[in-house]
Amino acid sequence: MNDDVRNIVLGAALAVIGAALGWLARTYLWKRKLHRKQAFFGLPENSESLLVVNRDAGGPDLTVVRHDVAALLELAALIKDCGAHSQLVAHDAAQQGFGERTEFCVGHPSANRRMAAHLHSLLPGVRLNTDPEPGPDRGAFQIGGETYRLEPGRTEYAFLARLTAGQGHDTTRPVFVFCGQRAITNQAATRYLARHHERLARKHGNNSFVLLLKVTNSQAYGSDVVELVADVTKAAQTPAVEAAPQKGHRSS
Repeated sequence: MNDDVRNIVLGAALAVIGAALGWLARTYLWKRKLHRKQAFFGLPENSESLLVVNRDAGGPDLTVVRHDVAALLELAALIKDCGAHSQLVAHDAAQQGFGERTEFCVGHPSANRRMAAHLHSLLPGVRLNTDPEPGPDRGAFQIGGETYRLEPGRTEYAFLARLTAGQGHDTTRPVFVFCGQRAITNQAATRYLARHHERLARKHGNNSFVLLLKVTNSQAYGSDVVELVADVTKAAQTPAVEAAPQKGHRSS
């Protein structure tokens, strides 16, 4: 074998080895990225999860409004990417605890009984104004003493939360909460999670967090223009202090 042939054979061998190493490196990085995603969502391969939504008031069948359907599609894609499975359940049919299966709960507590239970049990510092009468605070969020008012179509709020029974419990499946002042803000919250879950996983790991989001000019931009207002985890998980009733004056 002369030098030219030997160089060709050696070059081909090095190319094959390099391609194999590159493939192995890409496979390793892909698997590591997938495992981090599965850990963040609590969705190992072939695991089960719940998608809990409002039941439309039009009848007994499970009918979901348009924006909530879009939110469910965002979540279904994330679940599929993790190699897991999902079950769609109406809010008044999900009669079980949390922690055994990852849950994605979408909706407002006025129309979603499951959401109301999560807020009461897991987010005692969050108050939502559900007064049907017109007024400046109708639909407003109150978190940690701050009030976030609804301006329909212009400025609207939602919060996105990842909640577990305890910090860093790897065996506990999380509950993801998407609660907005309007249905379009529920969709905005799920889209925010779909776009930023890698950054959120790096920052928060597998711990609980609650993020307040603002949706700007939804009448023109839909659910696309979303910004993070604040991390309100501590305030949302701290029970709100009820104002003491004022004592009346005694009549003489």
